[in-house]
Amino acid sequence: MTPTAATAVTDQDLVVLAEQLGRPPRGVVGIAARCVCGRPLVVRTAPRLDDGTPFPTTYYLTCPPAVAAVSTLEASGLMKDLTARLAEDEELAAAYRRAHEAYLADREELGHVEEIAGISAGGMPTRVKCLHVLAGHALAAGPGVNPIGDEVLDLVRDEWRPDRCTC
Repeated sequence: MTPTAATAVTDQDLVVLAEQLGRPPRGVVGIAARCVCGRPLVVRTAPRLDDGTPFPTTYYLTCPPAVAAVSTLEASGLMKDLTARLAEDEELAAAYRRAHEAYLADREELGHVEEIAGISAGGMPTRVKCLHVLAGHALAAGPGVNPIGDEVLDLVRDEWRPDRCTC
């Protein structure tokens, strides 16, 4: 699903998001990807929250089974390995920089926030910091936009995948 195809947030979505997150959702401006059952999978968030806080995380994974699967990868130390690969693999690094630029462009569509200008999320463009953000970006933008996010989704495929409801 492309960012421009993000669907509007319904009152039911907000209820589901609060359930998924364990707290009221903040700054949600769209659902960037949905489970095959229709529930939110990835939210699209405003670059400035209602309280004025700059918020660089435009896309975030919310589906609990997906979050759990990605958390397992984070606990394994994968981020360190992926960051090392970025330093060694010029093609991967270039694709990751393009993902960073795409992320920034998607956020800029929602408004300019000077405090976070040029800063994306998930560690882009030079390191890997948050696999949840990168997987969320991959799900929102579609295959081929974020190579690390795509790889994360591939790695969790046996535990969770977007074409099968686990809600």
